[in-house]
Amino acid sequence: DHTMTLPILRAMAKKHGPVGLIHVDAHADINDTMFGEDIAHGTPFRRAVEEGLINARRTIQIGLRGTGYAAEDFDWPRRQGFKVYQADELWHRSLVPLMDEVRAHMGSGPVYITFDIDSLDPAFAQGTGTPEIGGLTSMQALEIVRGCWGLDIVGCDLVEVSPPFDTSGNTALTAANLLFELLCIFPGVERRN
Repeated sequence: DHTMTLPILRAMAKKHGPVGLIHVDAHADINDTMFGEDIAHGTPFRRAVEEGLINARRTIQIGLRGTGYAAEDFDWPRRQGFKVYQADELWHRSLVPLMDEVRAHMGSGPVYITFDIDSLDPAFAQGTGTPEIGGLTSMQALEIVRGCWGLDIVGCDLVEVSPPFDTSGNTALTAANLLFELLCIFPGVERRN
């Protein structure tokens, strides 16, 4: 689950200093606590801000939505300096222009990408523990990942695939393909059209 990103960001910050973050998710994961715990799958990016692991001015969240959320859940990251693109802003459109903006915003510093499979609509990835309708399409996911080519990617993850809920195996297949695409955008990988 998304709890695993926090120790990875700690390691990245030790090597690179605060990194830029591209966070693709249905949920902001900025809760102060979850189930009474400071560290849980809904808290990693609040801890990352508090610990100075990410550069909030170079942090972008894409695909946020969720019926259990209030405006504050999207306002807190904005107050920290995050750029937030809620899912309904992205419906029915190509994300190629958005990714042009993202690349310009991220600049030349180190970038970590974290991709929660629940950012996709359950029609494309139902094998996750917290599905939310109204999400990204698999084509938009590819546009996001491919749109990161050229950034100084220093690491990435893809989280929240849940095999017990993935009865067809399509979510795991989609995740594996997205991970392949993520590996293809690392610096030093030649781009071919």
